[in-house]
Amino acid sequence: MNKTELVKNVQTIAVQDEKYAKISLKDTTIFVDAVFKAVKDALVKGEKVAITGFGSFDVAERPARIGRNPATGEEIEIAATKTVKFKAGSALKDAVKGA
Repeated sequence: MNKTELVKNVQTIAVQDEKYAKISLKDTTIFVDAVFKAVKDALVKGEKVAITGFGSFDVAERPARIGRNPATGEEIEIAATKTVKFKAGSALKDAVKGA
């Protein structure tokens, strides 16, 4: 599923609930963009983002290490970096197992 499909699915789910029946596709796109921005901004600050029933996003440090150039076999130094890790929550794991 890509972002466009996600927005359409969110809008469809929202329209099925009567209190959100008037939400437009444009408003849904704005909402989804805002959620992604909030998650990204928190991770950039080094904060953990935990969404109950879904999972958590966290920033992890990868230390510098020695690797090899696959073409030449020459050793190269790989710089330290930060990466994003996701850990699925138990409700999400259970839903996927049951699928």
